[in-house]
Formats: sequence, structure tokens, C-alpha cells
Amino acid sequence: MPVYLDHNATTPMRPEARQALLDALDRCGNASAVHSVGRGARSILEQARLLIAKGVCAQPNDIIFTSGGTEADNLAIEGAVRGGGITRIIHTVSEHEAVARCAECTGLPVELLPINRDGIADLDWLKNRLAELDETERVLVCLHAANNETGVIQPIADAGRIIRDAGGLFHIDAVQALGKIPFDFAASGAHYAAVSAHKVGGPQGIGALMLSCDAPFDVPKRGGGQERGRRSGTENVAGAWAFAKALEACLVDGDKWTQIAAWRDHIEEALLKLDPDICILGRNAPRTPNTTALCKLGWEGGMQVIALDLAGVCVSSGSACSSGKAGVSKTWASMMCEKSAGCTIRVSLGWNTTEADVDAFIRAWSNEFARVKPRLKEIA
Repeated sequence: MPVYLDHNATTPMRPEARQALLDALDRCGNASAVHSVGRGARSILEQARLLIAKGVCAQPNDIIFTSGGTEADNLAIEGAVRGGGITRIIHTVSEHEAVARCAECTGLPVELLPINRDGIADLDWLKNRLAELDETERVLVCLHAANNETGVIQPIADAGRIIRDAGGLFHIDAVQALGKIPFDFAASGAHYAAVSAHKVGGPQGIGALMLSCDAPFDVPKRGGGQERGRRSGTENVAGAWAFAKALEACLVDGDKWTQIAAWRDHIEEALLKLDPDICILGRNAPRTPNTTALCKLGWEGGMQVIALDLAGVCVSSGSACSSGKAGVSKTWASMMCEKSAGCTIRVSLGWNTTEADVDAFIRAWSNEFARVKPRLKEIA
């Protein structure tokens, strides 16, 4: 079996989630039906909603189940624009495409919130920009809690205070933060937040959007009016239950994440011993415990990924939604020059990563680096 170190793209299903999924699939029922079987399905769905709400410090009624993080991001933006009188959107250059593309499609003016060389949003810029806007304008600000390509954690609570003081609306993409670091929706000051199951060991195809009690939200009602009329479609009861049990297992796994952080640091130290010129993006910023973005100038990231894959190790050269496409990561390019960004790989550890996996990556990267090093010197 390959050594899998691309957990930010998706992580294997946890045993607790797999069992929950199978148990729920064994039970028939449409959660909207009024008979006993339907009520049984509804009970499972609402238990899942309660568990997820507890895990993120939200109210159960404010959880909307979706098909994943992308739909949750899209719903938040569309619901805020239609329901909140939004006239302008601001998001960082490092936001996921689910936010950036949706913001663009609204047709509203979109401004990019700068990030520094460590990948942290410039909140002074945000505060000043919000103060400059006309009183007739209302802004939606989108900020990810943690970046998927660097692991850099954003100061979301500080951002929330700035945005609310200015009368704006605030959406957090918490997909990469959930389960890896504490995420308190109530304390964040956000009006909306998106999460996804398959990043915490749940199944693909299920996510959730959180709404605060004062969040304006209006989307077209096209369908049967499920999820309190906020997202139509027969609910994915089995997926929601598996999501809840995956998150529950993830949140009690604190010791494992401490170990994962130590292994991430070990990877970085080992590679820096081989070559002190390696750049680790966001190393001076707070990061999720499992993610490192490593740049070796002159060694193209895609070639590193292929070489490591042939050696039995799976990593990535950027976000799974952009890997394999032309160009380089906009996040990495905004933190470095584009040439350096193209020579970067992402290594992301997960709940089932072992010390042997870490050692295998270090060994494989070291062997490949020794092979290409003479040629890299020639290029330099």
C-alpha cells in the first residue's frame, strides 16, 4: 500500500464513521415522512445535527446539511447576498475556489484582502478599508479559518470583531480547521461557517453550513423545502450520522494531533538538515498540526509529486481542486514569487498516519533529492 500523506485533500474514513454509515444504511426511511420509519430516520438526522452543533459550539437548528464544503460556501455567499443586501465582497487571495469563484459569479465588486509573507490576513488593511466605504454599502467578508495548502491559521475572532463593528457580514470556511484545531462558531463572530465530513474521517458527499441567529439568509426555494426551507433535497441521513460520529471521534483524539504536530516538525527538520535552503511556507505563523508546504527552488513541485509517487509516497503540489491544472497555487504565489511557488509540495498528515509513514516520506524525498541535486546545482 502507498504511504498516503495527502490528508488535506481527503482523509480515510474512521472506523466509527464507517460503522455509523453502515448502521444508518441498514435502516430505511425518508426523514420527511411522517410514519414510524420516517420518524426513525428523522431521529438519526437530528441526533447527527445535535452532535455536530455540540462539536462546533453552534445551535442545532442553525446547522444546514449540504453535499460538502463547496456547497456550504456557495450557500453562505448566495444566502448573504440575497438576504443581507450585500453590495461588495472581500476575501483573501488564499481563499478556496469555492469561495473565490462563487464571489465572482455574484456580479458584485470583489476585493482581495492582502496576506503577509507568512500567509496571515492583513486585518489593519481590512479595518481601514471597511472604514472607507460609503454608509450605503454592506460588505460580506470571507476568511478561511485555516489554509488548505499551508495550514496557516487565521485570526478569525479578531476579524469577526472588526467586521461586526463595521456592520458587515462574516463567512468562515472552516473546512480545514475542523477537527484539527478548536473551532468555536459562537466565539468566532461569524454569521456563516462551512465544514465538510471527509476532512475529518467521514464520508465524501456530506457537509454543513452554520448560521448565527442574526445571519440574513435567503436562497431560491427549489424543491421540497427540507432543512427548514433553506436547502431542498432528500436529506443524506446516513452521511450526516457518519459525519457526526467522525467528528466526535476526531475531537477526542487530541493526543494524536499533538503527535502529528511533532512528526510534521520532524519532517521539516530532517529536510532542512539535507538542504538549509528549503523554504517552509508559513513556518512563522500558527499552523494546523498536520500540514507543511515545502519549497525547493529549482525542483518543480509536480516532478517531486511524480517522483515520490513512483517511490510509493502520495503528496500533492497544491490544493486537490487545482492540482493537475495549469499554473501554480495562488496562495503560494502570494507568499513567494511564482517561480518559487511552482517548486513547492504539500505534505499533510492524518489521523491514521504512523511514524513509519513519516520515515518513509523522509527516506523517499532524500533519495530523490540526492538523485536530482547535481542537476539542481547546474540550474542554479
